Formats: sequence, C-alpha cells, structure tokens
Amino acid sequence: MMKIIKSINDFINHCIYEKNLSPKTIKAYKIDLMQLQNFFVKNEYSPAISDVTKHELREFLISITELKPKSVKRKIAVIKAMFNYLEFEDIININPFRKMRIKIREPKVLPKAMNKSEVFNILKTAYKQISSGNTLTSYSYADKLRNLVVIELLFTTGARVSEIADLKKENININSGLIKIKGKGNKERIINICNKETLKILQDYYKLFKNKIESSGSYFLINRLGNKLSDQSIRTIVRKLAANSSIQKNITPHMFRHTFATLLLEKDVDIKYIQTMLGHSSILTTQIYTHVNNTKQKQILKSKHPRKDLIMLES
Repeated sequence: MMKIIKSINDFINHCIYEKNLSPKTIKAYKIDLMQLQNFFVKNEYSPAISDVTKHELREFLISITELKPKSVKRKIAVIKAMFNYLEFEDIININPFRKMRIKIREPKVLPKAMNKSEVFNILKTAYKQISSGNTLTSYSYADKLRNLVVIELLFTTGARVSEIADLKKENININSGLIKIKGKGNKERIINICNKETLKILQDYYKLFKNKIESSGSYFLINRLGNKLSDQSIRTIVRKLAANSSIQKNITPHMFRHTFATLLLEKDVDIKYIQTMLGHSSILTTQIYTHVNNTKQKQILKSKHPRKDLIMLES
C-alpha cells in the first residue's frame, strides 16, 4: 500500500528530476499537495493513495472554495497532474479525476497598466535620485543606481519580477544590450535593449557592482549585503519610487510588464512579436492586452469615427 505522502514525494521528485521544473514551481506544488495531505489526515480518511475517490476530492474542493478562483484552479490542476502521473506509472488503477467534471470560472480582470506619463515620472524620480549630490562611491548612490536599474529592466524588458531577480551576469551582454531571460518552464527568450540611456545605466551599474556580482554567484541585482536581490525587495523599490513620484495608484513590478505590452500594442506592434517578448506559450494569453484603454479609445473615436464626417446641422 502506497501512502498519499509517499505519492506526493514521488511526484515531486518526478517534477524536479524528469520535468526539470523551477524551484519556485516545485515550492508551490509542495504547498498545494501538502494541503491535500493535511486535509486527509484532519478528516481521518484512508492514507492509502489507492483509496482516494472522487468523493474525498469533492470534499477537499468544498474545503477550499473560500479561496480565489485562480488559486482553487491552480491547486486542482496540481493535484490532477499528480494523479495523472500515478496512473501513468501504474501506481493507481484509475485516476479519480476521470469521473469528475470540474469547472471553475475565473472573473475576467483586465491587466492594470500605467500610462506613459506615470512611467516617465517614476523614471524621472529614479534618475533625479542618482544625481542628487551623492558621491559615486557612497552606499546611498549605489543603492539608488541599483534601484534605477531595476526600473529600467522592468520597463525595457517587460519581464516578470522573478525573471529580473534571477538574472545573472552571463545573461546580460553589457556592450550589445542583449538579455537572455529564463521564463516559466525554463524557457529562454531574448530581449534587446536598444535605448542608449538604459544601456549606459546598466554599464555604470556593472562597473560599480562588478566585484559584488562575482562574489554573489553572478547574480546581477545585488542587495546591501552582497546577496541576490529578492522579489520582495524589488516590489518595495517599485512601491517607494512610485510614492516619491506622487502616483496614487498601487504600482507593482507586474504593472511594468502590462504597460510594456499595452504601449507596444498602441504603437501598432504585431501581437505575435509581443507574445514572443513576454514569453507566452499561447497567443490567447497575450490577447488580454488587446483591450484599448479609455484615453486611447477617446483619441481614436474623436479623430477616426466616421460620424465625425457626417454633419447634420449647419453652423
């Protein structure tokens, strides 16, 4: 008899060593699967994986319904993937999910993006901070230069916060501006930094932080202790710069990604190119950005709508 906890460990090892999933994904899988294990222990259900039926799984689904639909959907997908693996490996005879029909509707939420003025104000604040009388060798200057690099990388690449935090020196060609980003599923994509200001800031930063970067294990973004800059630290940097720019919105690193995509679409860039730059495996994911914001919509309708040419009343 194989117990549920042993099945979870086997599946996690399969994800690590055979599917080569990222540590972040593995951590999320463990959390979701251990929640299932704890549910079975709490309710004193059989610990044998072969005894799990659709009835226990339905009870588990009911127990997590207070979570957001997106979270519920993710947890069910992970558990279902484990049972698919167990069935494929002949550890169980029948996958209980085969006899279940689960539909979880997620509310469609348009991505929140900034306008060009808001991005400009944040960049202006960051640039102003590095020229505010700090000496080039001071801790204050180094921190502010690093913060500027964070903002430039987020907006220039449209990358996720974890992708920015995980960048290593070997991923960035300081001279050409070519950046290799490792995304979800360890898929790599290339982004070219073509703006001279951005490239110069990266070069200035690297000159100042070169030794710390090398001693950190080659991570490009470094904190005060000489270690890799965390996702949370990047969120804090963005929040503080937005507040210093007098922006009322709750600005997050992911909003730079949304803004990157939205503004490129407004410049009539083909959505297929944007899909590649964002690292989306499906163009359906990218198509959420095809909404037109209200300001742009007003500009379009004011200048392009055919009603403009139909004059009914003589002045």
